[in-house]
Amino acid sequence: MGLFRKKSPPLLGIDISSSAVKLLELKRQDGRFRVESYAVEPLPSSAVVEKTVADIDAVSEAIKAAVKRSRTKVRAAALAVPASAAISKTIAMPADLGEQELEAQIELQADQYVPYPLDEVNMDFQVMGPATDGSGVDVLLVASRSDNVDSRVDACEAAGLTPHIMDVESYATETAFGLIATELPGKGKDQTVAVLDVGAAMTTLTVLTDRQIIYTREQVFGGRQLTEEIQGRYGMTFEEADRAKRQGELPDGYQEEVLEPFRQTMAQQVVRSLQFFYGASQHNSVDALVLAGGCAGIPGAAELIQQESDVATYVANPFAGMAVASRIKKQRLNEDAPGLIIACGLAMRSFDA
Repeated sequence: MGLFRKKSPPLLGIDISSSAVKLLELKRQDGRFRVESYAVEPLPSSAVVEKTVADIDAVSEAIKAAVKRSRTKVRAAALAVPASAAISKTIAMPADLGEQELEAQIELQADQYVPYPLDEVNMDFQVMGPATDGSGVDVLLVASRSDNVDSRVDACEAAGLTPHIMDVESYATETAFGLIATELPGKGKDQTVAVLDVGAAMTTLTVLTDRQIIYTREQVFGGRQLTEEIQGRYGMTFEEADRAKRQGELPDGYQEEVLEPFRQTMAQQVVRSLQFFYGASQHNSVDALVLAGGCAGIPGAAELIQQESDVATYVANPFAGMAVASRIKKQRLNEDAPGLIIACGLAMRSFDA
């Protein structure tokens, strides 16, 4: 299965994160998106380790449960591998090549850019447009080791779904950012915006200029550290601590003793991620920061990050301008929205031209 291949709609966006399977189905009518169905199904803590699928059966069961909970009838899916598991390279190619000739040329050159035997990778390409120097066309080559792809495909197929597209999480974020940008001052055009996705185990920084990715970086940090602190302090199992965290059933003193230190650490991690970006690029500032992922909804987190980073900070909601099917609880969707960016970008692949 190739990356980027365009298939017939409709597709379920299936985001397999470290803590949950997130499923989203979109429809489009009269130029407007509608959230048709969605579900978030928790995963055992050992099922996905730092975005690597370690327990295919557990992931498959979670996908099945998400499909059942969402009540979707769609059985085709779009999935994604993490940016850290993908190699992306823009290469210049002659403009007069047909698709088969272009594919043959790229396969001949791929071993210059892919540090693995080519029979161990899934690879695809997409023509991006005229080369900047006017000599041909720029082609985006993307490759990922086959085991990263196969584990997700196997889990999806075992759940009764048919994978049609394998994307990269950072490109899915870029796709969904087009929706988020419409809610920002300046609409993200001619601006540099940092999207910080703080998940359960990983924090991913994606920086976009004029709505296109220019930088991405992952680091090990996320909401699991808060769960582990609750677990240790209150003598709970990990599962009990996670449930208590999500349902707000924690003793007096939790806010001050546990949550506030975590908020401070989260803000420090965000500032550190931005500093890495500034050090690796010609930028020394960003115009806005969009907070995404499961930790984005922590009360006061966005305000503290804005204060510590001195960057206007917004909580991501790709569904702000969408209609919502009547069976979906809007309040719950809004609460889950920051963690559904990747699933949203994948579901939008249904509408590729």
